[in-house]
Amino acid sequence: MTLSLAAIQMSMSDSREDNVSKAEHLVRQAASAGARIILIPELFEGQYFCKEQDAVHQQRAMSIDENPTVSHFQKVAAELNVVLPLSVYERAGNALFNTVVMVDADGSRMGVYRKSHIPDGPGYSEKFYFSPGDTGFRVWATQHGRIGIGICWDQWFPEAARAMALQGAECILYPTAIGSEPQDPTWDSARHWQRVMQGHAAANLMPVMAANRIGREVQNTTEINFYGSSFIADNAGALVAEAGRDTEEVIHATFDRSALSTLRSSWGLFRDRRPELYGALLTLDGSDSYFSHPTT
Repeated sequence: MTLSLAAIQMSMSDSREDNVSKAEHLVRQAASAGARIILIPELFEGQYFCKEQDAVHQQRAMSIDENPTVSHFQKVAAELNVVLPLSVYERAGNALFNTVVMVDADGSRMGVYRKSHIPDGPGYSEKFYFSPGDTGFRVWATQHGRIGIGICWDQWFPEAARAMALQGAECILYPTAIGSEPQDPTWDSARHWQRVMQGHAAANLMPVMAANRIGREVQNTTEINFYGSSFIADNAGALVAEAGRDTEEVIHATFDRSALSTLRSSWGLFRDRRPELYGALLTLDGSDSYFSHPTT
């Protein structure tokens, strides 16, 4: 059995219909190449609206049941026999979330993951738009593999990747919207962004995939140039597929699930964990850490 992954890299306009049509075209391209788990970038229904705080954009949020993008891609998933994690802006009562809806290969909705880590900085004012996710980190036993899902800023936190690995994930996926930093346009984080996730792949001995957007987007006075560089890393952290910085494309890689499982077990990284020594991870200052109270 194989784990066949594809990441879609695309630019977004202000037209939901155009973005959905483009994403569907690229999903079909990925499926025709043999991919069975296909990742579309974060919030692909429109341009990235979190560059500045503007309450009008909060009206974009919809309940999952009402969102036509979700129902549309449920039909596509069933037709193509592919798994589609869909990144959408969710309204749940009076709360707003940055959410992935997991659609299995038969078109069924398996549930949602709501983004846990919410950034707040120049050009990325997400705390204005999203509540912190309340689902916890989840792993989905889809028809084509066990998938862990994080969303963009989640990808910088090794604890999130490990939590999904401990739940039995075979791969970890991150839909993403990242590019230039408005406060310092000379800073290019693309390689740093890749390397931190390559580390998750190597530390957890499983493939990691990220799908980013491309293009220059302007919101009032704030401009971001999204740098693409979507990638798939293997279970040793090596890049096995990588997209360009400014091209719309599909990247694809296939792995042997049995071989991945055998290697994870043989290395002993999960066997040799020492959770009783990791108390510092549960505190703000590390005061519960074994190493904060050395014996004399």
